[in-house]
Amino acid sequence: MILSAVGLRKVFNRRVVFKELTFEAKSGQVLSITGPNGSGKSTVSKIICGVLTPTGGEVALSNGEVKISREKVYKHIGMVSPYLELYGEFTALENLKIEIKARRLPKTAEERALEILDSVGLFNRRNDELKGFSSGMKQRLKYAAALIHEPDVLVLDEPTANLDVAGTDMVLSVIEQYRKDRIVVLATNDVEEAALGDVKVVLQRKLGEGNGK
Repeated sequence: MILSAVGLRKVFNRRVVFKELTFEAKSGQVLSITGPNGSGKSTVSKIICGVLTPTGGEVALSNGEVKISREKVYKHIGMVSPYLELYGEFTALENLKIEIKARRLPKTAEERALEILDSVGLFNRRNDELKGFSSGMKQRLKYAAALIHEPDVLVLDEPTANLDVAGTDMVLSVIEQYRKDRIVVLATNDVEEAALGDVKVVLQRKLGEGNGK
């Protein structure tokens, strides 16, 4: 897979968040996106996932020969982010089953769900409702949901947010596993996490650009 951006630009309320952003990452690489708060790290992540549309430029995902349409990008991408919400009134396993149905995954994915819950340290809490989970446990479940369909691109916005040492180690293990033959995107301010990037994008916060030109 190849994830690329050419001349990427985003404007919110006449304020330029970033412009002329260009990068390329291939399977087997980690793309790190860093910069001060407000520089657009989460915005770039959302654009990569198709949640936001850029003001200018283009983000593309291809298998090396054929470009994947924006309508089908979600099939190839998994995302973990602080702003993603889970269903508090459902159990951990039920949340994954909802993800499985939404993505129209085969029945075998339900067996995989149990394996993933075990790998993120939540197997023993699989039948507990999320409303009783700590923020760190919810973060672990977000990883399970992002990995359930074995995505070609794993986008991690603030990858270790709300996690303890054991949780951070789990995240690093996931990154090392996925970087072998897939693409991992890290949007982070953490120096050690950013250093994992084979391809690095450093954003700058722009102030006082009123007309977005």
